[in-house]
Amino acid sequence: MAKMIIMYEQPMDKVGFKKHYFDVHVPLGKKIPNIINNSVHHVIQSQNTNLDLYLITVLDFENMEKLTEAFASPEAKAAEEDGVNLFKYVNPPIITIVE
Repeated sequence: MAKMIIMYEQPMDKVGFKKHYFDVHVPLGKKIPNIINNSVHHVIQSQNTNLDLYLITVLDFENMEKLTEAFASPEAKAAEEDGVNLFKYVNPPIITIVE
């Protein structure tokens, strides 16, 4: 299984971020093909880091090939382009891909 883990630090505008993230960005993300599971987690506490994490999203894919295929899709490009609107409220996230 391959996963994309997206970590957001504390937003500059929590209300604006949550509204845009859940009303616009998440629905765009759900259209990305090949996602077999997705989850969003509010960070309660983090240790051994200077990052002030706020939200973590995990996208699960069958394998790296399916993940790569998904992020070459028009649906993924639309979600990526929406990042400009999201980044009015929060700095760009930290994105990791793991297997």
